[in-house]
Amino acid sequence: MRSADGLPDPKLLMLFDVLYSTGSVTRAAEHLGQSQPTISLWLGKLRKQLRDPLFVRTPTGMAPTPQADALITPCREVLESLRRLVAWELAFDPATAQRRFNLCITDASHITLLPRLLAHLRTVAPSIRLDISRIDGNTERALEAGEADLAIGFVPWLGGGIYQQVLFPQHWVCLASAQHPRVTHTLSKALYEAEGHVLVSAGTGQRLLEAGLAQAGVNRRIVLELPGFLGLGAVIQTSDLVATLPRHIGDTLASTYSLQVYDCPVPVEGFTVKQHWHARYHQDAGNRWLRGEVAALFSYLT
Repeated sequence: MRSADGLPDPKLLMLFDVLYSTGSVTRAAEHLGQSQPTISLWLGKLRKQLRDPLFVRTPTGMAPTPQADALITPCREVLESLRRLVAWELAFDPATAQRRFNLCITDASHITLLPRLLAHLRTVAPSIRLDISRIDGNTERALEAGEADLAIGFVPWLGGGIYQQVLFPQHWVCLASAQHPRVTHTLSKALYEAEGHVLVSAGTGQRLLEAGLAQAGVNRRIVLELPGFLGLGAVIQTSDLVATLPRHIGDTLASTYSLQVYDCPVPVEGFTVKQHWHARYHQDAGNRWLRGEVAALFSYLT
């Protein structure tokens, strides 16, 4: 009843258990989804390995030998242990967990996603800790090594072994002050080219924006370049500059600073925000729980 490496062969153990219970090769074959010749072959292996007939034919069916009677209890104990092993999962109770999670997120997500996520997690999992890292060239290695649990954003360069789940789509908008002297009801392409702009160098979608502007033959007049979105809302509120940015961060800043939001007058390819995790942690209970919370919070943003 052992495999080549000396361990019990699960299929032979299952046959032994079923045949002992049913006393019928036919019913054992039906139960295991095998043909009768296959069951007979397996039974022959069992008999050879254990050097005992195990079951003999009688008028009422296959009757166990004394050796089979002695082996049935340890056989069933091994099968039950195998079932528990297959079903085993490290328990994760968010209400009591003290685990640390590391998230790689974009600069914009510090403003748009993080506050809502943190508020929610402090309610449902008050003892966990969040560590936040940037999405960069090290993100894929961090996910594989377990140094990061999730990466949330637009990360098209991640390679094999990375799972992903779509959260919400993004398109491009423009922000201007509500008191802007020239940009009022609409923002035309001509006005867009004439105005001064703030360039935000951070953001994984910036290459899409630059490609769209180049294809349209639009050259922005850059007045200010920022490394991230911190301070952008106040700058737009107190100046006549225009900023082009993804819709979610645009809507968030507009709401906070009472800014005007306009459709980008230049065609720019949109993108999809996703959460990403490594295959090594696909079945990890804590990782699965966190992914579920993120999806529940943000997959409605369409």
